[in-house]
Amino acid sequence: MLIRACSLGITKKINSNNGMALTFDDGPNPEYTMKLLDLLKDYGIKATFFVVGNKVKSNPEIIKRMHEEGHTIGIHHFHHVSSWVLSPIHLRRQLDMTAKAINECTNEKVVFYRPPWGHFNIFTPLLSKKYKVIMWSDIFGDWKVEKCKNNLLDQLRTTSTEGSILLLHDCGETLGADKEAPGYMIEMLKIYLQEHKEKGTRFITLKDL
Repeated sequence: MLIRACSLGITKKINSNNGMALTFDDGPNPEYTMKLLDLLKDYGIKATFFVVGNKVKSNPEIIKRMHEEGHTIGIHHFHHVSSWVLSPIHLRRQLDMTAKAINECTNEKVVFYRPPWGHFNIFTPLLSKKYKVIMWSDIFGDWKVEKCKNNLLDQLRTTSTEGSILLLHDCGETLGADKEAPGYMIEMLKIYLQEHKEKGTRFITLKDL
């Protein structure tokens, strides 16, 4: 709570006067991440994906496509497990195994890290010090179908285009999520991106900051 409240060693907004960052957690997912990548490609937008290591191992071709198309790829643990229940050894293992899985697909050093649910423990600052820890300025509950249908587009429209880090989810297989939710998220995101294309909004991938 102290880390998040005081922004100790974490980033919740970017330094940009006319830009924002789209970030996606919990993937890759063979169905929805591919659709999302198609959408981002259509609009020429680069995003940041915080990926789950065991899903990277199962879907390396998706990670390779992300990398080839210029997106940033960061760590979201090897399993979608909260840092609250991890010992120092297990937390380090979650980080190292995920970094290794990503590197095997991209041949690039991993720079960014976002812990699942934004949970930290007292060991996180030490064990994650070689990464840039990224949180968010806006989160939308898009892991639920009804939230996507009823509120997501309106919530997206109210976000600032100046330095915001938006958190969305391209996989609905985690605890409490609806499996079909990413499909509805992508539908709403398409409308949002079209509106902002007309406005000339700049979307930034974190590695380009």
